[in-house]
Amino acid sequence: MKQEIDLSRFIAASSLVIIVKPGSPRNEVLGWDDGRKALRVAIAAPPEDNKANLEVVKFFSKLLKKRVRILRGLTSREKVLRIEEKV
Repeated sequence: MKQEIDLSRFIAASSLVIIVKPGSPRNEVLGWDDGRKALRVAIAAPPEDNKANLEVVKFFSKLLKKRVRILRGLTSREKVLRIEEKV
């Protein structure tokens, strides 16, 4: 059984830095990258036509039960997510 990661400890000033690995077998949090100060995440969607970005938003919205949007990094593997309260 996979251990749950408390994502709230990685969120600073309502932002979360992630490194995305698109085209993976499934969506999952892989762990913390100390060197880059970012959360490594596998996303099943391919990196074309904005599919991976949409899947990132959907995945983190479901995990955190909050509204999530991509603040920076729409065309990069490294992204900054904005975590907002659910309305």
